[in-house]
Amino acid sequence: MRSLVTGGAGFIGSNLVDALLGRGDEVTVIDDLSTGRRANLEPALGGGAELVRADIRDAEAMRGITERVAPEAVFHLGAQIDVRRSAADPAFDARVNVEGTINMLEAARAAGARRFVNSSTGGAIYGEGRTIPAPEDHLVAPEAPYGQSKFAAEGYCELFRRLHGVQAISLRYGNVYGPRQDPLGEAGVVAIFCGRLLERQRLTVFGDGLQTRDYVHVDDVVRANLAAAESEAAGALNIGTGVQTSVLDLVAALGRVTGADLEAEHAPERPGEVRHIALDASRARVELGWEAAVAVDEGLERTLASLR
Repeated sequence: MRSLVTGGAGFIGSNLVDALLGRGDEVTVIDDLSTGRRANLEPALGGGAELVRADIRDAEAMRGITERVAPEAVFHLGAQIDVRRSAADPAFDARVNVEGTINMLEAARAAGARRFVNSSTGGAIYGEGRTIPAPEDHLVAPEAPYGQSKFAAEGYCELFRRLHGVQAISLRYGNVYGPRQDPLGEAGVVAIFCGRLLERQRLTVFGDGLQTRDYVHVDDVVRANLAAAESEAAGALNIGTGVQTSVLDLVAALGRVTGADLEAEHAPERPGEVRHIALDASRARVELGWEAAVAVDEGLERTLASLR
């Protein structure tokens, strides 16, 4: 199958590219390398993947590349993911996450792509969890422009499905972690902790450390993307474990994995931080046949091994 991956030099995207190549796909990657790294794609480029350096905000370029490649599936992971930057420059965040998604939807429509898999976010769209684990019909209450822009992008996916027949689906991820993760945004806590452990530095916990998230391993997220591309499901589906894991839980798990007696130092809590969220992935189990398979301890062990 011919697959096109935007943001394919990033953390999740590059892991997805490896999986697509592994099953025999012809893979083209679009990435402007502003946050993605060419090094993440070195194995894939050696295996036949093509990297096109371009910006998803450039509609003409996106249409030209997509028409040339004629992909059967478009995996849209290109995005502005820094929550703090979204707050400082919400217009830039919207240009990348909303306009960029519109450009890719239009390019996919023009090229006749069979499937459009959009990467979205759960916690950043729902905000503070009123119901935990949160289902897809949870109140939408973003606490940063990033969550708002991703929710708007989902809306355009649905609009293109209704107006133009683009077979789009949006996957709302929990806090994804694993090999190649950059310490950007709050999900980067695993990457930060692992990096500090390898440098024999103490771990820093903001606030009391009891704030919880739904940590889902990148391998599970890749499987969800592959399943979504083969399905006929539409709308937004949560991709998470349904389990709340606190920051202190992460510290304890890293201690178990490394056999070390870890003691974190506490810093003042960060204002505006969501306290508790986890995602109900029941619909993904039913509609995609997917569920998370990697437990936190195993995921942390894999992540540490990739950094050594």
